[in-house]
Amino acid sequence: MASLNRVFLLGNLTRDPELRYAPNGTAIARFGLAVNTQRAGQGDDRKEEVCFVDIVAFGRQAETASEYLSKGRPVLVEGRLQWQSWEGKDGQRRSKHEVIADRIQFMSRGREDGGMERPAPTSSSRAGDELEMPPAFEDDDIPF
Repeated sequence: MASLNRVFLLGNLTRDPELRYAPNGTAIARFGLAVNTQRAGQGDDRKEEVCFVDIVAFGRQAETASEYLSKGRPVLVEGRLQWQSWEGKDGQRRSKHEVIADRIQFMSRGREDGGMERPAPTSSSRAGDELEMPPAFEDDDIPF
C-alpha cells in the first residue's frame, strides 16, 4: 500500500525563529505556527479553533527564515510530519509531532503594508539575489 506524508499549513508565526547550527555547520531554525480554523456554531455563531504547530527548517532556508520572519508574520509551510520522542529531565517519556519544512513561502501582510509590497525571498532564492518588481501600473496604463 502506498503512503503519503505531506503537509500544507497557512498561518502566523507564534514566535521569532530560533536559529542554531549543528556541529557539522547545518543551520536549523525552529518556530511555531498558529493555524486558525472557522467552525460553524449554533445559528450565526462561529467558533474559531487554533492549532499550534512546531516547524523545523534546515540549511539556507533556515537562515532565510531567521533573517526575514518574525512573530505574527503570515507564512505558507509545505513539508512533512515527523514524530519526535525524548526523555524529559524528570525521567518521563515525552513525544510530539513537528513539521519538517521543505518550502516556506512568505506571505503578504495585506493592506497594512501600504498596498504593493516587495516580496521577501522564498526558500529557493540565494543570498545576494535581487528580486525585481515590475513597475506599478496606473489605471491609464491598462488598455481595457
